[in-house]
Amino acid sequence: MRTRDTNLPDADVVGLQALVWTIGDPDRASRLIAVTGLDPDDLRARAGEPAVLAAVIGYLESYEPDLVACASALNMSPEALVAAHAALEAR
Repeated sequence: MRTRDTNLPDADVVGLQALVWTIGDPDRASRLIAVTGLDPDDLRARAGEPAVLAAVIGYLESYEPDLVACASALNMSPEALVAAHAALEAR
């Protein structure tokens, strides 16, 4: 049986926080929509799905300054975001 590392934040929560941070900037939100192919209605409807949350963090990983800025805004390390991405993708 695998135990959860309680020092790591919940991947779903991290993904949702990353989504909120990303869409808080209109230019970044537009790029997210363009890169993922999700339209705004799709994004709203599927915001809690692990695949969508993983895509958001993957989007941030593709541009390190955004990954670092998001991690800083969420008061966590970039590695915690990357770990959340891996956990979401593993589902």
